[in-house]
Amino acid sequence: MIQPQERLNPLTDEQIAEYERDGYLILRNVCSDDLVDMYNAHIYHIRAQDDMPEWALPRKGPIRAQDRFTVRVFNPHLHDGFSLQMLRHPVIRGALAQLLGDEAVGVQSMYFYKEPGSPGQAAHQDYFYIRNEPNTLTAAWMAMEDVDVENGCLWAIPGSHHVGLLPHGKVKNVEEHEPWTDESEGVDLSKEIPLEMKKGDVVIFHNLLVHSSRKNRSVDRWRRSYVGHYIRHDSVIEREDLKKKIPLS
Repeated sequence: MIQPQERLNPLTDEQIAEYERDGYLILRNVCSDDLVDMYNAHIYHIRAQDDMPEWALPRKGPIRAQDRFTVRVFNPHLHDGFSLQMLRHPVIRGALAQLLGDEAVGVQSMYFYKEPGSPGQAAHQDYFYIRNEPNTLTAAWMAMEDVDVENGCLWAIPGSHHVGLLPHGKVKNVEEHEPWTDESEGVDLSKEIPLEMKKGDVVIFHNLLVHSSRKNRSVDRWRRSYVGHYIRHDSVIEREDLKKKIPLS
């Protein structure tokens, strides 16, 4: 019989204090280059198929060539074993348990492409989109290649998770950001700093952290990422489409 994997405790007391202060924590070298390359190739193969599975379709209707490798893959963990195991990465599982005080469960995953020239997402707080009670929503954003200011890395305001939920309104700069999202209001966005990361790094961040991304201004560099959203096992999501809890063990 296969025994459940023992839960890791990868974070030091200093790292936990850093997360509580800043609302995010970057973990270096969580995934090897080989693992990241294999997963990128795996997702590419799924989207490249002539008979692409329905769950991986970019959108309803005929498949346009430009959509195959630009439109995000939503919730692949519900249908694909490799994506499920990436969501269950033991370092992420252990870090979340340390930060939340108990075992976490997965509720959402997204694989983002962000090709050269594509816009980012305006400053926002994840809790605005995913309400849960008690509020334990936490994201783990995995860099699937080197990410920096040029190719559209994340930006965040350290400590902004302490201010509570902010009002959100229409996106102001549609040249820089996707227009269909919402933007945090009443916060000084000049305090945002870039979160530059290497392939295989993971940033874990609080649901009330104000964060954004900017346009990919590179000529030939993508900014792929795999993002998981988690809650503590005893929390409840309001949205009907995210109520399924995925154990991490």
